[in-house]
Amino acid sequence: MPDNQDIQRIRDLAARTAEIAALPVQEEKRRLWRRLNGLSPERPMVMIDQVCWNELAPDEDLDLCCTSQECRRYETFLRRTLYQWRHFPVDMVVEPFIRIPKAIHNTGFGIEVQEETVATDVANDVVGHRFINQFETEDDLEKLRMPRITHDSGETERRLDLAHELFDGLLEVRAEGMDPYLSLWDPISTWMGVENALFALMEKPDYMHRLVGRMTEGYLDLLDQLETQGLFCGPQSLIHCTGAYTDELPAPGYTPEKLRAKDLWMFGLAQMFSAASPRMFKDFEIEYTRRICARFGLVYYGCCDPLDGKMDEVRLLPHVRKVSMSPWVNRDRGAEAIGRDYAYSCKPNPALLAHEAFDSELVRGDLLETLRACERHGCPLEFILKDVSTIRYQPERLSLWARIAMEVAGAD
Repeated sequence: MPDNQDIQRIRDLAARTAEIAALPVQEEKRRLWRRLNGLSPERPMVMIDQVCWNELAPDEDLDLCCTSQECRRYETFLRRTLYQWRHFPVDMVVEPFIRIPKAIHNTGFGIEVQEETVATDVANDVVGHRFINQFETEDDLEKLRMPRITHDSGETERRLDLAHELFDGLLEVRAEGMDPYLSLWDPISTWMGVENALFALMEKPDYMHRLVGRMTEGYLDLLDQLETQGLFCGPQSLIHCTGAYTDELPAPGYTPEKLRAKDLWMFGLAQMFSAASPRMFKDFEIEYTRRICARFGLVYYGCCDPLDGKMDEVRLLPHVRKVSMSPWVNRDRGAEAIGRDYAYSCKPNPALLAHEAFDSELVRGDLLETLRACERHGCPLEFILKDVSTIRYQPERLSLWARIAMEVAGAD
């Protein structure tokens, strides 16, 4: 159990968070996200996520003081939320509740990643990876196991008891189930290495079909297990760094105690296929992922993969609502292909925050170019700055980018 000092520290942070969560602007931001996600936006929305927190420290507002490891995890979340609200809030929503993860164990596919890593900054968790290929022979396919989900209800109750002691009277305590990440090809890229996997797609297509087919069956069975055991997460605030608020979920027949996949958003991607043809993308990604997407209510598709030339294939996926457009797309082609059918989820280039000097006009011009392309083609638009590996230890760059983005978005 945490000591009294840890409890008081967490309650002080929770009280400050609760005050911010109660501000009317939070519901206004939810409303604006619902409008965007309903494809009737009032303006482009802006989010900042996945920043290099190591470069924002040392900062007394981020320094951890708790001694209990469990309290330190809550302290990290609360301090970062408060810091972001002060310095680069853009369209983030501060919620009046705290999510407590249920003690869910997922066996996964039984493959342990074998890799070598290299770090350029030991304080940064962004590192380079060299993955060892574990799928070379027919026998290697037998390594793949079907995922199994179990829930330690006793441990969940223990977590909730502590959370009530820490947060009662300040933030609502919510038991949170699994928000599944169901990429087929991100795991394969870590089991084989991207180069090896791409060569295998060309040289051993039947082998790769069997691999991805077994994974698809595993994921579909995983969804069945989560539904049967009532272990899905609750209504989402975010889906992959973007606001998930919508009037369309949960689906009819929803019961809070037993959420179904169709009550939730799904996030899908196949970044490795940036170097593959649209035909290969369709055959090895779309034909499998579409079965998983069909289970969910809404889908956010894409990440760093440039999809401007593959929208014909993306349109084959059911329930897609937002499509990522990475820094490497042809913006006008992407906007034309998306049109009014989806939200254009722009990923501005985080390298613009890593230059030797921060160039405000370069940032503004980059955002305006996307805005104008979307205006020409009537695209609902969001700016999602993420994957920020470095800001050269100059935290003010995030605040500057936030201010410029909100001006471009026409926020008051």
